[in-house]
Amino acid sequence: MSVATTPAEFAHSLLGLEGKTAVVTGASQGIGLAIAETLAKAGADIIGVSYDMSDGPSDARTAVEAQGRTFTPLRADFSVRAEVTKLAADLAGRNVDILVNNGGTIRRTPAAVHSDEDFDYVMDVNLRATFILSREVGRTMLERGSGKIVNSASMLSFQGGINVPGYTSSKSAIAGLTKALANEWAAGGINVNAVAPGYVATANTHDLRQDAARSKSILDRIPAGRWAEADDIARVVLFLCSPISSYVNGAILPVDGGWLAR
Repeated sequence: MSVATTPAEFAHSLLGLEGKTAVVTGASQGIGLAIAETLAKAGADIIGVSYDMSDGPSDARTAVEAQGRTFTPLRADFSVRAEVTKLAADLAGRNVDILVNNGGTIRRTPAAVHSDEDFDYVMDVNLRATFILSREVGRTMLERGSGKIVNSASMLSFQGGINVPGYTSSKSAIAGLTKALANEWAAGGINVNAVAPGYVATANTHDLRQDAARSKSILDRIPAGRWAEADDIARVVLFLCSPISSYVNGAILPVDGGWLAR
């Protein structure tokens, strides 16, 4: 006989993260901060990673602790391989249940003048760090037989973009890496997926939003008629981190207001 539950109890059983430890990279601001707060609201304790993460007061700590969850700050520069490797080894010893590879960067210059340094920097931060962290944390998840990994792809995982050859290359590779890891790890109880944000009102898009003509051209194409907020992305990440997505593997889930449908 099934046990009667209220609608709230039923929803909580599918979305609740009590007892889970979640790592969120790029957690000091923007989408990462929203993800950290949202996962904490669902019951997870948060390890927040950023190159500028404070050991003391921070927006991320305030947001997480306001939900009654613990917050552990870690600092790493994802453009420096030694720092990423050190971070990965640290996280591998912490029984991480959820890894959200949100941290990333972008360099905007036309392809004809896009420097080797810019290309390498973006690939290191967006792709190499995601692979190293996923590999080391994923190994411990395989040993336990469970885990959730959510990568940060982009609508440019599907399109070419303009003036962002390094960024587009990295995000296309993230989509491929997500599928490759899902193929190997799904049978081991690990869900590997990616969220693909469209145009989000964050610091990365500040210049675009200040350009009236460019902003209008963007909004004219988005069926939803608005820029995404960081919370729009965070709620989809919660779905991919929660029990409700237990049979979702290798998905690259657009959260773009319908941009790709046009």
